[in-house]
Amino acid sequence: MPLHLTKIAFGAKSYADIECWFAGRARLAVNTRYCPKRVEEMQGGSLYWIHEHAMVARNVILGFEQQDNGRWWIHLDARLVPVQTTPRRAHQGWRYLADVDAPRDLSGPEGRGEALPARLVGELAKLGLV
Repeated sequence: MPLHLTKIAFGAKSYADIECWFAGRARLAVNTRYCPKRVEEMQGGSLYWIHEHAMVARNVILGFEQQDNGRWWIHLDARLVPVQTTPRRAHQGWRYLADVDAPRDLSGPEGRGEALPARLVGELAKLGLV
């Protein structure tokens, strides 16, 4: 089972903004200060995007590359996969996510209908309903 990362979709005002980041591209790279220490476990893993305190989508991680300045690129497949909206606290940088804790894809066998808006999921989580 692969290990995943979570990251805040900083600057995205809506889910459509996140989709625009990847539209018309084959790959995208995210800049980070440090390489994850558990990089070997991320073979086949994904980066899950958090928007409005909920995980809403993911991209497959293609690899990691060190830059000349010592920072790292996280190379991602540009195909954005919507996932079942799952509450998640905001954080800085990225965090590890175990495969068993990762939300299911909306296109998968359990992905029926449309995702709940992240803001609604956040409110339901505050009430203890999700």
